[in-house]
Formats: sequence, structure tokens, C-alpha cells
Amino acid sequence: MSDVTGVMPGIHPTAIVSPRAELGDNVTIGPYAIVGEGCTLGDGSTLEARAVLEKNVRLGANVTVGIGTVLGGDPQDLKFKGEQTWVEIGDGTRIREYSTINRGTAQSFKTTVGKGSFLMSYVHLAHDCHVGDGVIISNATQLAGHVTVEDRAILSGLSAVHQFVKIGRHSFVGGCSRVAKDVPPFIKAVGNPVKLYGLNSVGLQRSGFSDEAVRELKRAYRLFFRSELNVSQAMERARSELQPLPEVEHFLQFIEESQRGVGF
Repeated sequence: MSDVTGVMPGIHPTAIVSPRAELGDNVTIGPYAIVGEGCTLGDGSTLEARAVLEKNVRLGANVTVGIGTVLGGDPQDLKFKGEQTWVEIGDGTRIREYSTINRGTAQSFKTTVGKGSFLMSYVHLAHDCHVGDGVIISNATQLAGHVTVEDRAILSGLSAVHQFVKIGRHSFVGGCSRVAKDVPPFIKAVGNPVKLYGLNSVGLQRSGFSDEAVRELKRAYRLFFRSELNVSQAMERARSELQPLPEVEHFLQFIEESQRGVGF
């Protein structure tokens, strides 16, 4: 990887690339794309036509940024005072056309997307969002600031996620949902306001979860969301009755650590 000082193979002559940017091998930059200062493009990455990396964007290897997408804009936060903050995108992630991802604030100093994720058209990630590996976010879904999305979660189109919400791994959020509370891992949720609709059984089976893990997660779901128990009572029963599988432990820890609540 080297500093850019002029036109290189794979860079369209109408593109603008800052001399303070760094490009890996086999990078493609399309017509009228812009790469600002402090930006890094990993090997094999592609910026399609009119895509913009405004400032301090780090792309991993083989990342694709679609037409008209803007990454690295200032956070939309009145408390932001111009601190050096970043957007970081993991290897193999695809971001489709006209999406926007803002840089972080001094709260975490970066907005991140993990490896192998897929953000469809018109998705917005506000400042300090942290999206895991293998996440799918469908068309026009909007994430407010400080949202966390764990690995392999799926967010369907036209959904809106409130600031500071956490969405658990392998969960599924249905289309046009308004998500104002945390969505536990391994669960299906949909609606305005969002409600829980049982275990994401099909998704777990496709991901290779064991029958034992699925069975214990179903028991956990029933204890917390289909019984008359409060959260403390359900947690006590779960700790004593469920097998301490890694998936169950993650489910219980998520609920214990929830800041916005999971009671729908």
C-alpha cells in the first residue's frame, strides 16, 4: 500500500484522490468518485461512480462501495467538536448505492462495520454505530447513533432503530419496524412498536445450530417472554433449569446487560 500522488491503473481520470489517501493493490475507483484525506482502501476494493469517502475512512480488502454512497461524513451530533474520528469497514463487506455512514464522535471515536456484511441501498448508519460480521441490513433502514448490531443479524427494509439500541446476533427484524428497545439474540421481532415473535428457528438451522441449542433457546424464550415471570424470576429459573450452552449464556448475558430493556 502506498501514498497516491497521481493517476494509477484502475482509477478513472475523473476521480479525485487526495495525496493523503492510501490505496492497496488492484483498487478500482469509478467516474467522479472522491477519496478524501486520511482514507485507506484495502487490496481489491472498489468505489463505484460518484461514491465519496469524505475523510478518515478505512476500507478493508475487497470492500465494494456503491454508486453515490457517502462514507466518512461528519457525525450529525451537536456535541461534535471536530475530533479525529473514523469509519472502519471490514473485509469483503458490500455497501450498495446511496447509503451513508457517518464518522464517530468522542464517545467511541469510530463507526464500524465488520467483515462480510451487506448493506443494501439507502441504508444510513449514524455516528458510533457498531455493526458486526455477516450482518444484512436491507433497503432504506436507518440506524440512529450508538446502535450496536451483533454478528449475523438481519434487519429488513424500511426499519428504524432508536439510538443506543442493541440488536443481538442471529436475530431477525422484520420490515417497517420501529425498534426502540433491545432485540435479544436468536429472536424474531417485527412491528411498530416492535414485538417479539419467537425464536429465529429457520435462521439458526441455516447457520448450523445444534438441535440441543435450539431447544434450550426456545425454553429460554418461553421463560422470559411467554410466562408470567418478571425478568429477575425468569433469570433465576433459567440459570437453574437450562443447560449452560454458549448460546444460552449469550442470551442470558444480553438480557442482563440490556440498557434499554427487552420487554416488548
